[in-house]
Amino acid sequence: QHKEYDGKKLVSLTKEGVDFEETEEEKAEWETKVKDYETLCKVIKETLGERIEKCVLSKRVVDSPCCLVTGEYGWSANMERIMKAQALRDSSMGSYMSSKKTMEINPDNAIIGEMKKKCSADENDKTVKDLVNLLFDTSMLQSGFTLNDPTNFATRIHRMIKLGLSIDEDDEDADDEEEEDIPELEDADESKMEEVD
Repeated sequence: QHKEYDGKKLVSLTKEGVDFEETEEEKAEWETKVKDYETLCKVIKETLGERIEKCVLSKRVVDSPCCLVTGEYGWSANMERIMKAQALRDSSMGSYMSSKKTMEINPDNAIIGEMKKKCSADENDKTVKDLVNLLFDTSMLQSGFTLNDPTNFATRIHRMIKLGLSIDEDDEDADDEEEEDIPELEDADESKMEEVD
C-alpha cells in the first residue's frame, strides 16, 4: 500500500481528518459558516442519534448535499461490507468500528441551505427530520455502505414522489375505499348469464 507519492503524503478522502491549504481570510469565512450551520448540525445529530458520531460542515463535497466519512482508524465502507459478510466475526468489535461515521454537509448546496432556513424557523420541523433521514440513507448508498432498513428508505422515497406529484395521502386512502365499494363485475356477468339460461 502506497503511503507517499512524489514527496507528498497520500490520504483517503473517505476518512475524516483531511486538511486543505487555506489563507487566513478563507479560514475566517469558514469559521463564520460553521457558526451559521451550528443549529442544523445539532438537529441532524439529534435526529440520527447513534447512527452517526457527529455532524460537521464539509470542505470536500462539491455537488452533493452531504457525505458520510469514517473515522481515521475505523473501517471503510468496503471493509465494513466484507466484515459483515463474515460468518465468524466479533460482533462487539464490529459495532464499535462501524459506528464511527461522521456526516459532512455541504453549506454551498441549495438543499442544505433551504434546510438551514427551515431549521432556524423551527428546530422541530417534521419535514427537516424526514429529509435528514432521507439524506442519511442516500449518503449511505453513495458512500458504499449497505442500508440497515431498505423498506423504510423506500417508504420515504415514495412519500417524496407523492409530494412531487401533489398526491395527498388522505385522497389516496379515499380512492382505496371507493375501489372497495365498487361491486365485482364477474358476479354481475354470471347472474345475467343465469337469467338467459
